Amino acid sequence: MIIAYNILNNYIKGYKMNLEKRIEEIYKEIRDIRRDIHQHPELGEEEFRTNKIIRNFLDENNIENYTCAKTGVVGIIRGKNKGNTVGVRADIDALPIEEETNLEYKSVYKGKMHACGHDAHTSILLGVGKILKEMENRLRGNVKLFFQPAEETVGGALPMIKEGCMENPKVDYVLGLHVFPNLETGYVGVKYNKMNASTDEFKIKIKGVPGHGAYPHNSTDAIVIAGHVITGIQSYISRSVSPLKSVVFSIGTINGGTGGNIIAEKVEMVGTMRTLDEEQRKNTKERIDKLIKSICVGYGGEGEIEFFEGYKALINNDDVVKIVERNSRKILGDDKVIVGDNPSMGAEDFSYFAEIAKGAFFSLGCGNKEKGIVYNGHHPKFQIDEECLKIGIRVQIENILTLTKI
Repeated sequence: MIIAYNILNNYIKGYKMNLEKRIEEIYKEIRDIRRDIHQHPELGEEEFRTNKIIRNFLDENNIENYTCAKTGVVGIIRGKNKGNTVGVRADIDALPIEEETNLEYKSVYKGKMHACGHDAHTSILLGVGKILKEMENRLRGNVKLFFQPAEETVGGALPMIKEGCMENPKVDYVLGLHVFPNLETGYVGVKYNKMNASTDEFKIKIKGVPGHGAYPHNSTDAIVIAGHVITGIQSYISRSVSPLKSVVFSIGTINGGTGGNIIAEKVEMVGTMRTLDEEQRKNTKERIDKLIKSICVGYGGEGEIEFFEGYKALINNDDVVKIVERNSRKILGDDKVIVGDNPSMGAEDFSYFAEIAKGAFFSLGCGNKEKGIVYNGHHPKFQIDEECLKIGIRVQIENILTLTKI
C-alpha cells in the first residue's frame, strides 16, 4: 500500500503544479451551474431539467453518459491504463421547503429549495469529471460518475444499482461527500466504520370497543391501550436494548377518537425507527411486534405494527476512509481534518453503494460564520460558502487517483 502510494505521488506530479490552477480556471463555470440548479430546484423523481443540465455538460466535455433510474445520470471516464474502477456519487434532488434567503439566485419555484446542498454535490462532481476527462490518457482505471435522484424521498441509489450502474465496468471503490455548514469551509470531516443509521417507517394500529364516555366499563378504550403501548415500547428500548447498539424509536403522530364523550375505538400512530446494527434492526422489529400484540390483547383490544423498510445503515470501509483522511490532511493541513467519534442516526442511501464496493462517505465544510452561513441542512435559510466547491473537487480528484492506482 505504501509503495503504491509513493508511486501515485510521482504519477500525480505531472498534474500537481497545475491542478489547483485548473480548478480555478473552471471554477466560475462550475459555480454558475450550481447557481442555475439552485435557482431551479426539482424534487425527487422530478429532476428532468437537472438531468438535462448534467447530460449537456457531460456531452460538451465528451464524457460518455446515459440516463439511469428515470432522472439519474451515469457518466463514465475510461482511463487508457489498467487500474481500478472508482464510482463517485452526487445526489441531485431538492426539498419541499420555501427558501428564505436573499440570494440573487434563490429558488424561483414556490415551496421548493436546495436546502441540503445537493446542488453543490452535483456541481462538484461535474468539475471532477471535467478535469479527469482531460487526464484520461494517463488515467489508470475508470471513473464512474453517479448523479443520483430522490435521495430525500424514495431513494435513488437502489434503483440505479438495480439498473446496473455498479457493473460494466464493475466498481471496486465508491466515494461520496456531503456539505455541512457546521464545519467551516476548508475543513473535512471523516468517520470510520459506522456513519449513518438505517431507517424504517412504521404504522401502529390499535383497535378497541367504542362506547359512551360515562360508562367506560362497557367499552375497550383504544387511547388508554395506546398509552400503555407507547410506555411499553420506550421501556423495551431503554431496558432491553444494549446502549452499544442504539435504537431510536420515535412516534411522530397519534390519531384517535371522534368526540370528547366517546370512548375511542381506533388509534393510529406513525413514526420512524433508526438502528446502527442490522441484527439489532431485525430483532427490534420482531420484539416490538410481539410487545404491541400482547399489550393490546391484555387490555381486551387488538394491535399490530407495519414496518416500511427504508435505507440500510451506512458502514464506511476503514481503508478507504484512511485514504480520504490522508489526502485531506495533505491538501488542507492536519488541523483541517476532523475525525468523528459518533455515528449519526440520520439516514443516507449511499449505504447501498458502500454495501457493494468498498466505500467512504465524508463531510465537506461549507460554513462561514463571517458571511452568516451557519444554518444546517433542511433549514429555509440554508446556504453554502461556494469556496467549498474548489475544495470538494480537489479532494475528490486526489481520492480517485489514489484508489484507481491501488
